[in-house]
Amino acid sequence: MNKAKILVAYFSKSGNTEAMAQKVAEGAQAAGGEVDLMRIKELSAAALTKYDGIIIGTPTYYGLPAAGIKNLFDESVQIHRRLVGKVGGAFATAANIGGGNETAVLAILQAMLIHGMIVPGAAQGDHYGPIGINKPDERALKQAHALGERIATLAAKVMA
Repeated sequence: MNKAKILVAYFSKSGNTEAMAQKVAEGAQAAGGEVDLMRIKELSAAALTKYDGIIIGTPTYYGLPAAGIKNLFDESVQIHRRLVGKVGGAFATAANIGGGNETAVLAILQAMLIHGMIVPGAAQGDHYGPIGINKPDERALKQAHALGERIATLAAKVMA
C-alpha cells in the first residue's frame, strides 16, 4: 500500500486542541501515513495541495471554528478544484457539551466538501469527528487517534 502524506493542522490557545492534534497525528502515523503536524498559522492554502489527507482541528467559538481556520478556507479559493479527491477530516474542542462542537466540525467538513474532498464519517463514536470537552479525556483521545488512522488508511487506498 502507498504511504499517504497527511497534514494535521490545528489552532490551539489552551493546549486542548493541540493535545488532540498530537493523537490524530499518532493515529495517522500508526496507519503508515507520512505526517506533518503544524499550527494553522504556519500553513498557506497553496500548501494544502501537496497532501493526500488533510485533518483540521479547532477550538469552538460560538459554534464555529477559530478565525484562522476560516481564513485558511477563505484563502483556499485560489486552489479551488486542486483538492478534489483528497481525504479530509476534522475535530474540535469546546468548553462544554452542547457548546457548538459538532457545528464547528461540520463547518470545516462543509468547506472540504465544497473543495470536492472525500470526507468519511465514523459508524461508532463521534460520527462527524472527535470532540474534546475542556482537557480531552481518554475517550476523546482514542477517537482522535482513530480519526488519524481512518484518514491515513483511506488516503492510501485512494492513492492506489
